[in-house]
Amino acid sequence: MPPDISGKWILETNDRLEDYMKALNIDFATRKIALALSQTKLITQDGDKFTIKTCSTFRNYEISFTVGVEFDEHTVGLDNRHVKSLIKWEGDELVCTQTGQKANRGWKHWLQSEKLYLELTCEDVVCLQVFKRKE
Repeated sequence: MPPDISGKWILETNDRLEDYMKALNIDFATRKIALALSQTKLITQDGDKFTIKTCSTFRNYEISFTVGVEFDEHTVGLDNRHVKSLIKWEGDELVCTQTGQKANRGWKHWLQSEKLYLELTCEDVVCLQVFKRKE
């Protein structure tokens, strides 16, 4: 049985986000704003169906998907690209592979020591974000 990652999560640490945004060709001003923001993730999980809302005072992003079902994703509010996304469980990690204009693009979520981890990958850059649960 996969873990339940539902809940409200607050960004605690953010390693290599600017490098990740550079790999996505996000402009300088947007990168600087994004680095100064706190993020909140709201995750709703119902079996294999998920909604993940990433919220900040600058931009919000919402994605809904079913594990194992490929879908077209428009990353509006992020890097504004169209990608094909496929999200699967790999052990206790929720792993997304995205195909489109950028190589080796995707993310994965997992729980460890009461924290939610998010690893973002684009080309050869890996960004690691750690979130704590907001009770």
